[in-house]
Amino acid sequence: MRDPIPAPRSLIQFTNPLARTLSLRTLPLHAHEILPAFTIYAFLDGYLAPLASRRLCPETYPGLDPRTRVNWNARVVSLLQSCCVSAAALAVIYSDRERWAMGPRERVWGYTGASGMVQGFAAGYFLWDVATSAANLDVHGPGALMHAGSALAVSLLGFRPFCNYYGLNFILYELSTPFLNVHWFMDKLGMTGSTAQLVNGIALVTTFGASRLVWGTYQSVRMYQDIWTAFETPGGLPVPPWLAVAYVVSNTTLSVLNFYWFGRMITTLRKRFEKPSKEDGEIDTKK
Repeated sequence: MRDPIPAPRSLIQFTNPLARTLSLRTLPLHAHEILPAFTIYAFLDGYLAPLASRRLCPETYPGLDPRTRVNWNARVVSLLQSCCVSAAALAVIYSDRERWAMGPRERVWGYTGASGMVQGFAAGYFLWDVATSAANLDVHGPGALMHAGSALAVSLLGFRPFCNYYGLNFILYELSTPFLNVHWFMDKLGMTGSTAQLVNGIALVTTFGASRLVWGTYQSVRMYQDIWTAFETPGGLPVPPWLAVAYVVSNTTLSVLNFYWFGRMITTLRKRFEKPSKEDGEIDTKK
């Protein structure tokens, strides 16, 4: 399935030298999605999110301390991005017949333009995420920076192309992100311990467990099996050890963080609804 948004020829030519240097062969075909996505998210974070928040939440947003405002703005971006990229990933997974026909080797080395499009938008977001997490490390914490860096690495390696098939499947982690951010916003809007937050919390735990732990672990195991098959296939394209290690380490980092955050999430929700209190702590992961 082709990328429904054709790349400008001038941009392809401009980015070809960088793509050759980094051995990311399909990167020029999706630079027109990565760069605008990064720019849009930076604009949302720096201008549109603060402006809209002051108008929509005039009694809450202006009174936030600077650190909380940074977190608030980032969560607005995360909320919008997760809804858009999840919808795009689901649409491509359902409609891209080339993906459905892929075997183990194609799942490792294969590529479709539509999958590359979704990964391009995701890479633009994770590029912004790395930048904002590094610039505001005291607010977001090292875990957020590790997550952003690992996710960016997985997204970019998809343009080699390498495991482009699985990169799109892992984007479905974002299905839980809207509920996570809504939970955080409810805390700031004085809805801690409310029935609405309880319902959202149930949806959060369900989607997080299903998309990140169950689906994510299943896809990781399948990916490791396919990479191993590519190693052993006589006459096939060999997987360079450094590439396999880089992808596996990045993916494993994401998986470990997901299990860690899930444990924190369960603990925090249980404490909150046993005895509602603003001091019980927050679920502070962004992803």
